[in-house]
Amino acid sequence: MREYLKKDMRLTNQRQVILEELRSVTSHPTAEEVYHMAKRRMPRISLGTVYRNLDVLAELGLVRVLEMASHQKRFDGDMRPHYHIRCQVCGRVDDIWEPLSLPLDSQSISTSYQITGYELELTGICPQCQPGVQPNLHNEKNAG
Repeated sequence: MREYLKKDMRLTNQRQVILEELRSVTSHPTAEEVYHMAKRRMPRISLGTVYRNLDVLAELGLVRVLEMASHQKRFDGDMRPHYHIRCQVCGRVDDIWEPLSLPLDSQSISTSYQITGYELELTGICPQCQPGVQPNLHNEKNAG
């Protein structure tokens, strides 16, 4: 049975497969990686189709797009609130589920915008890259 979503957009077989594959991993894959995952189930699917459908799924709020500084977009099928951390060495992205205390208080920011949210990119060195690697903080954005 097909689900019907807002904006009269159907959850087509292709979208369903892409969504299922994305939700089956915690690795935050790129569009090309999602393409290879979906291709195992749908050998005739094209990379362009995967890109278009990832955009649609993101627009529908079913997947999260991670646009991390100077890196390829990655996709997250887990829409529960959480943060992400990216390894400065290998680019691996992991989830952070603990609540973070931030100095950001929307009431203390002087703007005419209605603040609806924010994105926070944490960077570090993953456990696999740590041995023998010294962090180079000069090439990263520092938040504080």
